[in-house]
Amino acid sequence: MASLYASWIGYPLGLAFFAFTAHWVGGLIWLISVPCARWGYVRLFPRLSAWKQYGTVDDKLPVHVDRAPVKVTFYSFFSCPFCPIVLARLEALQKEMGFCLEKVDVTLQPQILINMGIRSVPVVEVGIRRLVGNATSTQLAEFIGQPFPSLRQAS
Repeated sequence: MASLYASWIGYPLGLAFFAFTAHWVGGLIWLISVPCARWGYVRLFPRLSAWKQYGTVDDKLPVHVDRAPVKVTFYSFFSCPFCPIVLARLEALQKEMGFCLEKVDVTLQPQILINMGIRSVPVVEVGIRRLVGNATSTQLAEFIGQPFPSLRQAS
């Protein structure tokens, strides 16, 4: 998570520079172009992932999945390139498995993940279990379909 926030440090610094030098046109271009470039990177990431040595992000839905009437919480960050990929996989699985999907954007709420002890996104949470990072549809289906671990009663 820290690296995702750190990647935005240059944005306000650039704005401050253009304001300090009174270069208003450059500041306006910076104000618009940096978020657009970040958005474009996230949108094009599936095509760039192999080139950036992350490997391919191609995926197929599993042939068979079981119904899972559970609540799945998905935590994402605005400029995380893997978050929209995992979200699309979850939404496709939701149609097949019938789970309830709650989406939480932690971009402006980092304290949520800090309190949970999570240091990266995307995060898929089912009950007390968490799956952190990029996951295939098969991995997600297995994770969501797993029975909950039984909690032992204190005697």
